Amino acid sequence: MGNKKNKAPAPCTFECSRPSDGTLLLTFAGMWTTGNKRPPFSDIATAISSDSGIGRVVFETSGLTDWDSIFLAFMNKIITLGTKSGLEIDREGLPKGVKRLLNLMEAVPEKKGVRKEKRKEFFLSKIGAEALDFFRSSGEILVFIGEVFVSFLRFLRGKARFRGSDLAMIMQECGIQALPIVSLICLLVGLILGFVAAVQLVMFGAQIYVASLVGISMVRVMGAIMAGIIMAGRTGAAFAAQLGTMQVNEEIDAFKTMGISPMDFLVLPRILGLSLMMPLLVLYADLMGILGGMIVGVGMLDLNVMEYYLQTKASLSLFDLFIGVFQGMVFGVLVAVAGCLRGMQCGRSASAVGDAATSAVVTGIVSIIVATAIITVICNALGI
Repeated sequence: MGNKKNKAPAPCTFECSRPSDGTLLLTFAGMWTTGNKRPPFSDIATAISSDSGIGRVVFETSGLTDWDSIFLAFMNKIITLGTKSGLEIDREGLPKGVKRLLNLMEAVPEKKGVRKEKRKEFFLSKIGAEALDFFRSSGEILVFIGEVFVSFLRFLRGKARFRGSDLAMIMQECGIQALPIVSLICLLVGLILGFVAAVQLVMFGAQIYVASLVGISMVRVMGAIMAGIIMAGRTGAAFAAQLGTMQVNEEIDAFKTMGISPMDFLVLPRILGLSLMMPLLVLYADLMGILGGMIVGVGMLDLNVMEYYLQTKASLSLFDLFIGVFQGMVFGVLVAVAGCLRGMQCGRSASAVGDAATSAVVTGIVSIIVATAIITVICNALGI
C-alpha cells in the first residue's frame, strides 16, 4: 500500500467585483482558519471607501469551506465600516452561523467601561502615587510589627497558641537543612577574601596577616551577612510562599473564623525558629570562612596550619564574636518578619504568591544591608 499524503489546506482567497451599478461583491473562498493566510483588512477597506458610487455591499461565501471566530470579527469590522460609510449591507450571502452570531453581537451591546483606557500619566502624578504607596506600605509594616510584638508578649506569658512540632520542624528547616548551602557559600567567600588579601600582602612579605584579615572580616561582618542573605533567599522566600498559598486557599481566613490567631499559630513559630537558629548558622559560617582562608594560606602561601590558627586566635576577641552573633540574631528576625509580612500581604491569585516570594527576598536583603550599616555605626561610636 502506498503512503497517502495529506493535502495542504486551500488558502483563503478574496475577490472584489462590481456586478451591477452601486453594488460591491465581496467573494471569499477557501479555508479561513488560524494559521492560514488571510486577506488583509486594508484591501477591503480600500475597496469600500475608494469609490463613492457604491451604495450596497453583498457577500459571496459559497466557496468558503471553513471559518472561525477571526472570520466573524473580520465580518463585523466590514459591516461596521460599511454602516459608518452609509452603505447598505446585505448579509444573505454569509454562512448561517455567522449571521446568527452577528445578530447576537448586535443584540447584546458592548458594556461601557470594560475596555481599559490608556491614560497619559504625568511625572508629578507618578511621584505622588509612589509617595502615597510608600506611606501606605510603611503603615502596614508598622501595624504588622506591632502585631508581632503583641504576639511575642503573649508567648512570654504562655498564652500564645501554636504547636511545638511546628516550631521544631521550622528550626530543622532553618538549621540543619541549610548547612550545605551555608558551607559552600561561606567557604568560597573565605577563599576569595584570602586570595585577595594574599595578592597584596605577599608584596610586603606580610602573608601571615591573611589569617587576621579573613578571621576579623568573617567573624565581625561577612559571616553574619552571608548567612543572612542565604536565609533571605532560601527561608524568607519559603515563608512568603507558604503563607501566600494559605492566603490564596483562604486557610488564614479559616483560622480567624475558628478564633485562632494567625500571628500566634503561623507567624510567631517562624520568627522564633529562624531567630534561634541564625546565631548558630553564623558561628558555622564563620568557621567555614576561616577554613576557606586557611586553604589559601596553607596551599598558596606555604603557611603552617598551627601558625595560621595561632594568628587567627590572636587577632580575634570575644567582642568580635559577640558582634557577629548579635548581627546574625537581628538578621534572623528581619528575614523572618519580611517573609511573613509579604506572605500575609499576598493577593488571591497564583501569580501573587510568586510576587510575595520575590518581594520577601528583596525586603530581607535590603533590611540586612541597612541593619549592618546601623550596627557598624553604633559599634564605631562605642569604640568596639
